[in-house]
Amino acid sequence: MSQAPASAAFLEIALPDEAATQALGQRLAAVLFPGAALCLYGPLGAGKSTLARALVRALTSPDEEVPSPTFTLVQFYETADFPLAHFDLYRLEDPDEAYEIGLAEALEDGAALIEWPQRLEGRLPPDRLDIEISPVLDFSDETRRVRITSYGAFKERKLEL
Repeated sequence: MSQAPASAAFLEIALPDEAATQALGQRLAAVLFPGAALCLYGPLGAGKSTLARALVRALTSPDEEVPSPTFTLVQFYETADFPLAHFDLYRLEDPDEAYEIGLAEALEDGAALIEWPQRLEGRLPPDRLDIEISPVLDFSDETRRVRITSYGAFKERKLEL
């Protein structure tokens, strides 16, 4: 795992396998707070759902059923500290649809995990981490590179992932 210099607003992390992706999801769960969003970018099959599932289970229970919200668009979870909403915006055609299904309310009451945030067309939550997951073609099928960029309140916090 590599970390950008302290002055940079981002971290870069290598994930050699699915277990490392799950471990990152667990560590990211610890930095969430009400009003915060984690925005997951990456192509189909990059590991967004694996990371999301590990994060949700870290905040709820290890055996929590965590279906992909691809068809329902959003799943809600109660955690010990705040509600968590998991959005999958892949099928949205208009950014307003995300707000119609409760994105603003989710951030008022708790935190949000957002897959395919590019569908918001720039209307992203201000307090967020953008997490870009990219397969590394030079290595095994499982190797991923992750770039995490901090915005808003996350820029004030030192991320140690």
